[in-house]
Amino acid sequence: MRITGGTLKGRTVSVPRGSLEIRPAMDRMRESVFAVLGDLSGRSFLDLFSGSGILALEAASRGADPVVCVEKDPDKFPLLLRNVSLAERRVPCHRMAAELYLKRTKDRFSVIFLDPPFPYGHRAALLSVIAERNLLEPGGLVLLHYPEEDLPPDRTGSLETEDERRYGRSRVRFYRNAAIPDPAG
Repeated sequence: MRITGGTLKGRTVSVPRGSLEIRPAMDRMRESVFAVLGDLSGRSFLDLFSGSGILALEAASRGADPVVCVEKDPDKFPLLLRNVSLAERRVPCHRMAAELYLKRTKDRFSVIFLDPPFPYGHRAALLSVIAERNLLEPGGLVLLHYPEEDLPPDRTGSLETEDERRYGRSRVRFYRNAAIPDPAG
């Protein structure tokens, strides 16, 4: 797979041969989604269910910093570490379940990309935890990649659907954090 834009455009990212476990996001989908996001300079990016790390690298290539990856599969993790070493800045990688990371982190992000395996049945719960724990900056975006037959909620707490893109049987829903920023910081 190749990075589709930014400073790392054209660089190759490794994916295990014959692996059906890593479901790399389609090139067209990645290119389209990151075109919508635009320049990510000065914005933080969380890649949950990182797999090969291609989404994190697309974000880093477009200026996001910090970029954080979460992947629980011990077989995929070494490949993730090798791939994110392409980034110009360090990309912290956590080997743990996405659910556990969301419950433990004290960080807030500008953009959170959720790309769980299609059979995953807890997408709405992930959105709820993000909203309840206030893990997304006011005005920030959660992007959820899901199969068309598994429609997620339109709204969860302060997260409201802003856009949705279709890529074959895949969908990416954009949720905006409608929370009002706290003037006290």
